[in-house]
Amino acid sequence: MSSTGIDTAAPVVQEETGLVFQRCRWCGTASFRRLLCPVCAASDLESERSDGYGVVVRSSVVNRYTGTARNESLIRFPEGFVFRCRVVGAAPHLVWVGARVRPVSGGDSEAGEVVFELCEASGRVDWY
Repeated sequence: MSSTGIDTAAPVVQEETGLVFQRCRWCGTASFRRLLCPVCAASDLESERSDGYGVVVRSSVVNRYTGTARNESLIRFPEGFVFRCRVVGAAPHLVWVGARVRPVSGGDSEAGEVVFELCEASGRVDWY
């Protein structure tokens, strides 16, 4: 905690309790890993816990800087914030919009990266 009373520690995935995010005390906007509210720019943010389950709203395959492809997705959480992260546990091109995801326990906490995995097998039907 800083001298202003604001918890500025980076949120991490908790194995039992979910994902820690911030909610603005002025306007109620939820955000993830912010120092200021993205709506009203207030610095009075309160930490809350999410169960960590979210829905993929955008998914893409990225192949830069490495020889292997990886997935980068935007995840929307029921608390109202969106977070960009990697989804693992399936081939990068098999992560679809609308898929439910959950945090992977024991993600790369040293780098501060939060990683998610699919909750269920592919719900899509591929027509050939």
